[in-house]
Formats: sequence, structure tokens, C-alpha cells
Amino acid sequence: MDTQVLIVGAGPGGMTLALDLGRRGIRTMVIEQKEKPAFLPKMERINARTMEIYRRLGISKKVRAAGLDRNWPMDVYVIEDMTKPPLLRLPYPSVAEAEFDIRNTTDGSVPLEPYQLISQYTLEPLLKEECERIPAITMRWSTQFLSLEQDEQGVSTRIRNPDGSESVLRSAYVVGCDGGASPVRHALGIRLHGEANSLGLRQALYYCEELADKLPMGNGPGRGRHYHVADDKSTFLIMQDSTKHWTLHSVVDSDEAMKRQFEKTVGVPVKYEMLSCNPWRQNLLVAEKYQKDRVFLAGDAVHLVIPTGGLGMNSGAGDAIDLAWKLEAVLKGWGGPNLLPSYEFERRQIGDRNVGASRYATLGRRKWRSMWQPNINDRTPEGKQSREILAAVADVEQRKTNEMVGAELGYRYVASPIICDVPGGPEHLFRTYEPTTWPGARLPHVWLNDGSAVQDHLPAFGYTIIRLGGTKIDTSHLQKAIAGYGAPVTVLDIPDQIARDLYGYDLLLLRPDMHIVWRGNAAPDDAAEVDAIATGH
Repeated sequence: MDTQVLIVGAGPGGMTLALDLGRRGIRTMVIEQKEKPAFLPKMERINARTMEIYRRLGISKKVRAAGLDRNWPMDVYVIEDMTKPPLLRLPYPSVAEAEFDIRNTTDGSVPLEPYQLISQYTLEPLLKEECERIPAITMRWSTQFLSLEQDEQGVSTRIRNPDGSESVLRSAYVVGCDGGASPVRHALGIRLHGEANSLGLRQALYYCEELADKLPMGNGPGRGRHYHVADDKSTFLIMQDSTKHWTLHSVVDSDEAMKRQFEKTVGVPVKYEMLSCNPWRQNLLVAEKYQKDRVFLAGDAVHLVIPTGGLGMNSGAGDAIDLAWKLEAVLKGWGGPNLLPSYEFERRQIGDRNVGASRYATLGRRKWRSMWQPNINDRTPEGKQSREILAAVADVEQRKTNEMVGAELGYRYVASPIICDVPGGPEHLFRTYEPTTWPGARLPHVWLNDGSAVQDHLPAFGYTIIRLGGTKIDTSHLQKAIAGYGAPVTVLDIPDQIARDLYGYDLLLLRPDMHIVWRGNAAPDDAAEVDAIATGH
């Protein structure tokens, strides 16, 4: 084997997977056809769950240092242009304000980490540098995937090297993290299903040093991150993490028109440079399969969402941390035959749910934009009424895009073969998060008496048996059964009553990705069966 796991694609999803595998000691190779990370504004916000993942990977502080200043407001505006009073302001806390709120919330309803605004062209070099620090990870740039063949022992992947020659890489597993067009997915003959090409826009990236510093301009909106223009072109201005770069989306017919649209949106003359401009189309698609034998797919290769709701890259990070520990388990010999197949079972339901959340948010945005009238900029009673109607609808419907905490934190794996399934469970809500320890859910965040977070006490690898509220229940049978497979297992005693009250049970069994396998108030009579389920046996 040239490597144990070959990852095709060095985007955020591929490198997050590589980081998690590499820190687990799994020999991992990443191939990417680009010569280096591209300077393209494909994403601009890491959500709370992904920041928790990066905290577990040890890089959350670096991500925050590279991203938008922690004191910058995250407000969202609906505007005519940047010089006029906003039609609507939706206030959202800066990272600093969100951290203060989290620090003072003890009911499990908030994440451990708030969101972080950071552009993909900032995040990718950071992830690249972190991958290069880990000896188990090899990065190969300017290397193109051509084809693959599988057998019972592994996968042979044909590649084109930087010098134009072709060669074959041998690996135990391959993961395609190679984007919406995914050559790996096409090689497997796996199709996407859903709504394709629902709207065509252009996206342009601008460099403008002065715009952020001038805010507010005249009576215009103040500092924020999103500025939706009330027009018939779906115009949408985004501030990137540097505050010097701005992204504009609009339904126009040429690159030159995008320059005029930027100038019209800003409303006053500013010095700027348009760095790139590309057409793109909105899609809501999920792959029919996430796996074929020894080859897996993750990220945009299996789910394409409209950016409304910010669930694209973040869904890919969730794919990565679900798959990494399962690959580790099988490669190290303690993962059972149900473990790797559970990846598709678990993550496809989340991909489908997130596509649904993106659709929900998109329909909300389309609804308020449908209130646009040709007289909306007129300084007449009729124009004033048009502006007021649009703003009132946007005050309800635009929130669907920006308030997705349920989709971010509340997802759980239903009827998974490696979860001790309990019928029923909390309703899946996009905008509301209710902390729960229902099997399949993420362990809710809670502060302990000493000011530390439960998440920070969890071991980096393996399973965790949490004993809560000072219980002395004998968990040796649970421990022995897991250890008997060769899997790492740790018993963690959390005597703090606040955690026992929130979690509602004396015992929890957690998987390596912080999702709950089983819960109870006594050691299970069928400990061997619980552990066999948890480890995929």
C-alpha cells in the first residue's frame, strides 16, 4: 500500500478528514489537481458545530485568529443601497458577544463554540499548513485523479502527476472529496437526485480597502456581514473576513454588468478592483449512495445545497468526522462489519435533511424578494408602502436563512445500525435546538463547577463511558466488552449535578465523534450486545 487512505480533493472537507485521520495515526494521502489553494470565495462562515469539531482537532483558536475580528457585528441588512437607511436590520452578535452569552448559559441550549466568519481562501491554507505538520499525512498538489479499480484487498487509483506522467496509487480505501462535479462519483456511476439549476447568478470578488471603514455611509446601514439589495436581480453583498474583500451575487448577463451592479449597490464612488467573476447555478441535490465497497464520498461530492443557511462546507465537516474514526477502527482491527456501512446510513440522512433546510431557507428568501415592485425606490407614498411591505415580509422570511441552530446542533442519527436505537425522539427542527441525550444525538455542551466544559474532558480517541452525578455504578462489563474488541475506552466521572440534571441519566456511552450510543440509569444487562452494536459487530 502506498497509503492507507487516499483522499481526492484538498478542499475544507478533504483536509478536515485528513487532519482527523492523521492525528489518529492513519497514513493518509491527499491529492489535489490545483497547484495550491485557490483564491475563490466559496464559503464565508463556519458554524458552531464545525467550530466544536475544530476545537476537538486543536485548531479552533487558529481559525479564529485567521478569520474576522471577534468584535465585528454579524448583522444582516436589507437595503436599497449602502447610503440609504436600511429597510431592515437583523442584529446578530459578534463572536465576542456570542462567547459572552455562551459563558453565561448553563442549560445546554448553546454550543461550546460560536460561529466564525472566515473565507474559504483563508481557511484552506490554514488547513494545508496543519496537515503538513502531521507526519502521517502526505499532500500532493497538481495531481489529477483519472480512474480507479477495486478488489477485495484495496483500491488502485490511476493519477496524472505534475510532470504529466501517469502512475497508480494503491490504498486500502479512497474518499472522494472532490466537489460537486466529483470525478470519483462519476467513476463509481453514482447519480445525484433533487432540484438542479434552479437559478443562475454571477458571483464576483472585489477588493475595496475603504468600504468597510466608511460604514455607515450617510444614513446607510452599519457594520455587518450580509447586505441584501431589494431589487429584481437577487443582488446580495457579502463582506469577507479581511473586511477589504467583498463578494457580490446578482442575476446579470455579463461580467461588466457585475461591476456596474457593485457600484450601484455601494451607492458612492469607491476605489475597487474586481478580482474574479464566475457564473454559478443553485442546486439542491443528494447522491443516491455515499459508498461503493472501499470508496466513499463526502462533502459537495454527495450533497449540493444553496448557500442560504450556511450548510454546505459545514455538512462536509460533519461527514469527515463521522468517517474518520470508522476508517481508523477498521484499519486498526477493532471495527466490525457494520461500522463502515453505517457512514452512508448516518450521513445520507443528514445530507438529505440539510438539503431540506437549505430549501426551507431559500423559499423564505424567495418569498420576501417576490414582494419587490418597480416603484420600490420611488420617494412617493406608493414607493414607501412597497418598501414597508417587503421589509415586513423579510423580517419573517430572511430569519430562516440566518437562524439554523437546530440544523447545526440538533441533528441525530436515527435507526443507525451502530446506535442503540430507541423509537421516537425529539422532533427534527431547523431553527430551534433542544438539548437532548437521545441516542444518536450530539452530547450537549455544559459548563462544570470548575468552569471547564464537559467536551474538553472527553478523551481524544475511542469510546467514553460517562458516569454522572457521583454514581458508583459498576461499568466494568461495558468496559471489558469494548476493550475485548481492541477498541480504546475511557471511564469519565462527572460528579457535577448540573451535568446530571441536564443529561437526565446516570450513564452515557459516547462514540469517538461525541454522539451518544446508549444511556441508562443502571449498567445494561446486555452490555456485550450494546458494545457489539457500538463497535459495528
